[in-house]
Amino acid sequence: MLTKDIASAWARFRGKEDPNSRVTVVNDLQSIRGYDKVWALKDTSLEVRQGEILGIIGKNGAGKSTLLKIISRITSPTEGEVRIKGRIGSLLEIGTGFHPELTGSENIFLNGSVLGLRKHEIDQRFNEIVDFSGVRQFIDTPVKRYSPGMYVRLGFAVAAHLNPDILIVDEVLAVGDIEFQKKAAGAIQGTVNNNRTVIFVSHNMEMIKSLCTRCIVIDKGELYFDGNTDEAITKYKKLNRITGLDYKKDCQVVFDDEPNRPFQISSVQITNDLGQEENTFSIKEPIIIHINFIVRENTNDLMVGFQILLSDELLLASNLNDCDNKFKFRIKKGKYKAAIKIPAFKIKAGDYQLRYFMGVSNYPLTSHDPNKGLQLKIHDSVDGLELTTFSSRAGKVLFPVKWGIDYKELK
Repeated sequence: MLTKDIASAWARFRGKEDPNSRVTVVNDLQSIRGYDKVWALKDTSLEVRQGEILGIIGKNGAGKSTLLKIISRITSPTEGEVRIKGRIGSLLEIGTGFHPELTGSENIFLNGSVLGLRKHEIDQRFNEIVDFSGVRQFIDTPVKRYSPGMYVRLGFAVAAHLNPDILIVDEVLAVGDIEFQKKAAGAIQGTVNNNRTVIFVSHNMEMIKSLCTRCIVIDKGELYFDGNTDEAITKYKKLNRITGLDYKKDCQVVFDDEPNRPFQISSVQITNDLGQEENTFSIKEPIIIHINFIVRENTNDLMVGFQILLSDELLLASNLNDCDNKFKFRIKKGKYKAAIKIPAFKIKAGDYQLRYFMGVSNYPLTSHDPNKGLQLKIHDSVDGLELTTFSSRAGKVLFPVKWGIDYKELK
């Protein structure tokens, strides 16, 4: 205690924030002279009622995760207050609340105890949690050996089945596969059917639209819109519409060698079918994405992948284990060259961004600066002739189907 008192006194003497203040205590930074404040959130006020599914959308850095951390009482607001009625279960990052050295089953009991449940209550739900997560085969394995997808599966299963009054879910569900995302969506619906509250952050507009009864848009730390989900998505897209993109030959990004990293992406490149660098394509042309990476030590469950986004909305995601489990559990050290082909007539005309990532569960996920992502433009014309058949088609992707028709004239 004496050590903490000295640390608090020393912080006050220097005009700094008290490092030992309680999370629920407001940190008054306005009294600190010469402190240049950068507001992650400002003048944001809202009320979430029991039984609601509240969606929160906004571009990266808008303040969504900060809001969730304040509601979860992980961090305290500089000004204002948060009033909460009920027990909170939160899944804000991969493996939130997990101890890497403990097994999956031990972490279930650990998380349950943190949420205030007794051992016999966790015992009653244990099998449901394990079955939902789909990791029963590895439930007695330390979670530090789990892949990011396994982390998310178990983390969400724990958060959803320990019956919190308020369930808070951040973008982490994007790491899970399609099957798990459907199960997670069903669990969220089931939570609301039991008159519990869900606060859900995602860049997946389809999931926001299908799940949420209400939606807010956050922009630059402020509440931009609060209301109907469809209207919120429309305003979000207008707010973040990308204009005036420069599509010069910006088709490759090369990263400096980092010999101390166990693995890294060395370069990403976009080419046409002939191997020529290109980032502007007709819908009739295939797109080739090249991701070169280095693995400096044998690694378990390495995830390398990419995403294609339209106005910050995820359109397509893929990783190296999509169609081949060759690298699913262990990848040997060496230099790798991956080439991914997106066939013609799969993506509609538009301005897109290509992002890429690499990581494992027990090492920080390398998600390169989205501002340095490669731009990708797809148009609906060939040799100046506009393909109006496809430009006017509804939906987000193209999938022309050849019709085979037998015709017999009526007499």
